[in-house]
Formats: sequence, structure tokens, C-alpha cells
Amino acid sequence: MENSKIALITGGSKGIGAAIAQVLASDGFDIWLNYKSDHNSASKTAQHVEEAGAKCLLLPFDVSDGEAVKAALSPLLENDTPYVVVNNAGYSKDTILAMMNEHEWRGVISVALDGFFFVTKLVLVNMLRKRQGRIINIVSTSGQSGMPGQVNYSAAKAGLIGATKALAAEVAKRNILVNAVSPGFIETDMTEGLPKERILPMIPLGRFGKPLEIAETVSFLASEKAAYITGQVIAVNGGAYM
Repeated sequence: MENSKIALITGGSKGIGAAIAQVLASDGFDIWLNYKSDHNSASKTAQHVEEAGAKCLLLPFDVSDGEAVKAALSPLLENDTPYVVVNNAGYSKDTILAMMNEHEWRGVISVALDGFFFVTKLVLVNMLRKRQGRIINIVSTSGQSGMPGQVNYSAAKAGLIGATKALAAEVAKRNILVNAVSPGFIETDMTEGLPKERILPMIPLGRFGKPLEIAETVSFLASEKAAYITGQVIAVNGGAYM
């Protein structure tokens, strides 16, 4: 295994993505950090990555735009191949289906699924040639159990779970492992406005999770300790869904 392996993380400017970048940097990975538009948060994350002793390349592009993905990644992939790809980019736009507009439907699904397709396909060609790699998709309890008010988000994350399992079966013979990490309620911007007093009784551990707890699970899946794990959904949800 060569030194200073690279991890590409999408949606990495803050929250879970930023935590993953910092933990993988501590594990010895150099980071390619994708984000859409929050330059300030991305710069702060890059600083933390560099403080952990790793290099950080900032890559601002929209994962749901195939041409933008190609323009950003193709030149880099001529010389380097990430050992790990973490498909973390995603967002929610909650409303009941009867009130949901087409933009709320398509936008959420496009970032999660088109983003996975465009980014993973480009890097996968190199991984197949090298016969090594880890693809880790960040999904959600919503995609496992369904969540009212989140038909778009549940559909997107359930689709990503299906894609994880199918791709794992396709590329296992080339020593590429594909898994998903499924967070429950985690303390991030996305959960900030939620009514905690209603949610906490649904979580057996009685608290929200921390971004670091998701990042440590990704770290495990990216390590040699997880060399016989593929096609799995690892839930990190405090027991909220079993």
C-alpha cells in the first residue's frame, strides 16, 4: 500500500463531511475536499486537515452537474487515484408529498444519486485498474425505515443503499469494497431546528449522535480492519432503527 493515500470526500465543508475529512487525515490520508459553495467552512476544514499533518485540496463543484464533476476531477485522475471515495453530499427539503414541488423532489434526489453516479464512475475506472479501493456512501435511517415528510430524502437514500449493494457485487473481484454508513439523528445544521423533546424518546440511547461518531465508522471501513466487509449498511443511530 503506497504512502499518503488519497480520500475524496463530497459535501465536506462542514458537519459530517468535515468530521470525516479530519479523521481520515489523522489516519494518514491526504484529502480531496469537495463542497458546493461554502468557501469559509471549507477553508476551516482544510486548516484542520493540515493541522492533522495531511494535504487538503479544495474542490468546489456541484456533484449533480456531470460536466462540473468531469472538469474538476478528470485532470487530477490522470496522475492520482483516491483509495477512498466518501459520497457524503446531500441535503433535505422536507415537506409532505402532497405539497412537494418538482424542484424539491428532483433536487434532493439528484444530489444524492446523480452525485454518487458522476463522482464514483469517474474514480472507479482508475480503481478497477489498480485493483484496490473503498467506496463509502453516507445514507440515512430515512432510507431504511422511511420518514414522513421526507419522501424525497427517503427515496434518495434508499436508492443509494440499493446502489451500494449492487456496486459491491460488481467490483468485489477487483478488491474494491463498497459499503454504506447510515446515520440517525446527528448534531449538525440539518437537525438544528428539530423538536428534540419529541425525538429523544424515539432513540434508545437518549441522545443525538455526533459527527465524529459517523467519521470513526467511516475510518474503520476505510482501514485494513474492514478488509472482509462489503455490501453492508452500518447503522450509527443510537438504536433508533434496528
